[in-house]
Amino acid sequence: MTMSDIELAFAHPEDRAEASAGGTPRDRISLRDHVVEADIGAFQKERGHKQRLRFNVVVEVRPVTAPLQDDVDRILSYDRITESIAAELAAERLNLLETLAERVAERILAEPAAMRVFIRIEKLDIGPYALGVEIARSRAERPVQRAEADGMAAVHPLVIFLNNPTIHAPDLPTRLDALQAEGLPMILAVGLPDLPRPATGHKPTQRRVDLLAIEQNAWTLAARDARCVVVATRTEIDWAMRRGQTVVWAPSKLVLDAVDGPKGSDPVGLALWLAETLSATALVVHGEVAVPAGSRVPVRRA
Repeated sequence: MTMSDIELAFAHPEDRAEASAGGTPRDRISLRDHVVEADIGAFQKERGHKQRLRFNVVVEVRPVTAPLQDDVDRILSYDRITESIAAELAAERLNLLETLAERVAERILAEPAAMRVFIRIEKLDIGPYALGVEIARSRAERPVQRAEADGMAAVHPLVIFLNNPTIHAPDLPTRLDALQAEGLPMILAVGLPDLPRPATGHKPTQRRVDLLAIEQNAWTLAARDARCVVVATRTEIDWAMRRGQTVVWAPSKLVLDAVDGPKGSDPVGLALWLAETLSATALVVHGEVAVPAGSRVPVRRA
């Protein structure tokens, strides 16, 4: 039996997490009915008086690939959830539950194992009812942060898909100069090379062959311009983004390691997925190539 929209709207965050799970649901841990007292609220009558807040939190986590060995250090501990709540309540007095929910979500998603979090916070002492907010946030929605003079700022790069004619065009450096003039970190993505490649007749192995062929094309681009440094890991990409540098994405590692990553090997679809994952300003597409519908980032044609 499926839940109606109204039932789901008022359901526990655990039910909402289950209802919105993909074809391969993640593991989840939950904190139910955690009640603490805090001075919070925008109205004068709420100031200087602690009131009860009830937290219900569900965190979707990465699958554990190594043996657990019954070791708490190998999992996301429940204490991390309660500690995140306590730390944000202690940091400063807040007016809004929405602000508190966002900050708790950000702190939880900083944990390496956390992938998506559902948070419901309710005030219990306002009246004969509970007033509250609920948010859902995912790691993919958290942009990289860069230290600036006035604090931390989010980094939103350009993800740029280059087709093969563009890679080999004599004016490639000029095109990259024009994009670089926008002042944003650039993540370059490429498609399959115009060369024969093995046909395995088996989807999983063919996908790996195609990803490796894309990476060969990435190295071809690297040979065309010294700015085009090939990278494979999220750590390398984040490092380059914080420094405003240009890199070329070799997709195999990120795509194959992703719990909820793209299922195929369509190069433009991969570039779009990367743009969404990095909270990019836009996906810039060079060449007459099809772009999957339903993008959460703007798509520009160069």
